[in-house]
Order: sequence, then C-alpha cells, then structure tokens
Amino acid sequence: MTKKQLVYLVARKAHLTKKAASEAVEVFLSEIGRVLAKGEKVVLSGFGTFRVSPRKGKMVKIPNSDKLVRVKPYRLPKFTPGKTLKHQVSR
Repeated sequence: MTKKQLVYLVARKAHLTKKAASEAVEVFLSEIGRVLAKGEKVVLSGFGTFRVSPRKGKMVKIPNSDKLVRVKPYRLPKFTPGKTLKHQVSR
C-alpha cells in the first residue's frame, strides 16, 4: 500500500475529502517522526511501538583496500508489532 492509497482509504472510510485525509495522514506521520527525533517512543495500542535505537560509532574497513573509516554514532528507528497486529498478520 502506498501513501496515496492510504489517503484514499482514510478519505473513503472516514467520509473526508481527499485533501482533509491527506492532511490527517501527513500530520500523523510527521508527529511520529517528531516524537522519535526527540528520542521518545510512540505506542499505538494493538498496533505496535515505534522507538529509537542508538548505534555506537565504529571503525570499518573499506573492501579492497586497507583504509579504515570511522562511522559516527547514529540513531535508528525501530518498530515492534503489537499482539493484535501479529495475530492479524499470522492468520
């Protein structure tokens, strides 16, 4: 499913215009990103949990050379599905 398809579905099911549904989806996604950027987690009961996982910096060797490059520490978004979603998918 694409974002465009999601907007269409939200508009149809919630009896909204496509513009209103698009704004709702956009706000929803941007707020999840904003909260994760602050390092907090987002819990959607029954659906799952979005969280940020920190990664340590490290030295890595470039293939086919002897050069070592330092990779800076970074944060990675993670998603853990909730019980309801797991059950829905595993049917």
